[in-house]
Amino acid sequence: MPSRSRGTADTPDEPRTAHAPPRTVQGPRTAHEPRTAHAPGTAREPRAATGDRTEDRTEDRAAGAAAGVAWSDLAEHAPDGLAVVDEHGRFLQLNAAAVALCARPAGELVGRPAPFDIALGFSAGSLGLLDDGAAEQMCTWTPGSGPAREFAYRTRPLPGEPPRTVVAFRDVSAERHRQRRVAAIARTAAKLASEGSLTAMLDALAQEVLRADMLAAVQILTLDESGESLQIMGSAGFPRRSDFFDLLMACRDRGATLRMLDAFELAEPVVIADRGDAIQADPAWEPLHAHMGALRWDWFASVPLLLRGRAIGIINAYFAPGQVVGRQTLEFLEAMADQAAVAVDYVALLRDERELARREERQRLARDLHDSIVQQVFSISMQAKVMGVLGARTDTVPADSVRRIADEVGALSKTVLTDLRAMVHELRPSISTQLGLEEAVRALVESTTNRTGLRFDLVVGAGLEQIGAETAEDVYRIVAEAIHNVVKHAGARWVMLRMGVRDHSLVVTVTDDGKGLPATPGTSTPPGGGYGLTSMRERAERWGGTVRVGPEPGGGTAVRLSVPLAVSVPRDPSAVPDERAPGTPPALEPPAGRAPGTPPGGPAPDPARPRAHGRTHPTPTDSTEDAT
Repeated sequence: MPSRSRGTADTPDEPRTAHAPPRTVQGPRTAHEPRTAHAPGTAREPRAATGDRTEDRTEDRAAGAAAGVAWSDLAEHAPDGLAVVDEHGRFLQLNAAAVALCARPAGELVGRPAPFDIALGFSAGSLGLLDDGAAEQMCTWTPGSGPAREFAYRTRPLPGEPPRTVVAFRDVSAERHRQRRVAAIARTAAKLASEGSLTAMLDALAQEVLRADMLAAVQILTLDESGESLQIMGSAGFPRRSDFFDLLMACRDRGATLRMLDAFELAEPVVIADRGDAIQADPAWEPLHAHMGALRWDWFASVPLLLRGRAIGIINAYFAPGQVVGRQTLEFLEAMADQAAVAVDYVALLRDERELARREERQRLARDLHDSIVQQVFSISMQAKVMGVLGARTDTVPADSVRRIADEVGALSKTVLTDLRAMVHELRPSISTQLGLEEAVRALVESTTNRTGLRFDLVVGAGLEQIGAETAEDVYRIVAEAIHNVVKHAGARWVMLRMGVRDHSLVVTVTDDGKGLPATPGTSTPPGGGYGLTSMRERAERWGGTVRVGPEPGGGTAVRLSVPLAVSVPRDPSAVPDERAPGTPPALEPPAGRAPGTPPGGPAPDPARPRAHGRTHPTPTDSTEDAT
């Protein structure tokens, strides 16, 4: 991704707060209430006798005198917030750090409900994915101004009556914010691979941005198919409006300044402070007042989606009141914009690939229709014209001529019907991923036999169950094209088809007893070897495989396909290592459905099972050796 320029604002992400004077705040004192809150871990245990308490106080004063610091001063100036909470969860005392963390006037805090949950004990199961510490709990506090804060706190009960609790707490908002951003980026990367449509992916991404930074709203706009206007493809916070861009253009026509378009056209981030109030006060934005005013927001940032140096969209972030945009916020938005750009590019590549496949398929169908069916239908029309000419010459047409023309028309019609059925069969949704490669090829063989009378010998080796669905789809299409070429060009009566896995490769051979590959002056392309052979080779090369077409020594043609398969690691870690002697071939696993110890030929075939016209031989994997 190209480097991005920074926005117009570079203020810190942390909220700005006014610190209260460094003094301990306390409510009305009771007879049992200490002057300052004890720090966590230093609360006094009650003594049985008054003399012991007097002795403790004497020791405390002596220790404080020796150290030169009183315990009350230690609590007052502790770096973490210290507070005493009553049994109803209200503040009784706070040190200076606690007042600053709560960011409210000191007089408002005493007697106010505290955010700490002192009634429930800590449970390890409440830890989040990125939480640390087995004794801290989390809470959220809303100060008088600015965004909400997240506190990590510990509690300990104080001795005596009435019940009170001392709480030590600290602000972890920035740390939790960073954790949410990291988690959002990780979850977004996973969703890009799992979500189905572009709208679903960008909606999920907008939700992640909104939750990570606790924003008011997020919009993701991308170019439409025409490339001339932007459309909302992802949204969180604001309700989705299909006419948002049209209303935006209406605002521009009324004189509104569209800073989000500046981000798109300049391909760099734009940050504007106090944008929400300015839009609501500007009459030029009247078409969008109701939509933009549905949520409370203040600052605005627009970051372009960059792909290979070109802007393909923007991500708009609407910040809640009190939030500001700093360098780290902008970097996070840029990272999420990069994720959105990858999603848009991925969907576009898939769309282009599907369109290319459809275009190539249409070209192939057009060529096949022209080469066979169109020419045959043209011949039928010529025979019909001959009949018309004969009828025009005389009132009676010779019977021999009628029979000859009728036979020719019948033969041509039968050929046309055969070719049309073949095309219909090829255009059906593939059954290779539903039945498996072996069953799909068997169905193809049986259909071809019923349609053309061509005899097949089908030899299927073991290991086909490990072929993936997408690989099986391409292998099936290669076999179908090879059989189609035999029917159309070879003039064969018999076909041998072998399939099996050998040496971590799928090997398929299609051999016929037809006319072979006669040398054609000026070209080395075999019959049917134009687009069809190119398509077969491209499908094989997609998986690192090869397709070779050549003549057979005794006549006919052989098509050989070889596709390397991925070597899988055994799932059982306790599997015994193979201790065969070097050079010994590996033992073959029995095919699915055959019990161990069953001979390679397998049990007798089920007579009720449909079979192709000819012989079907279940053989072990090495059955393809002679075919390669």
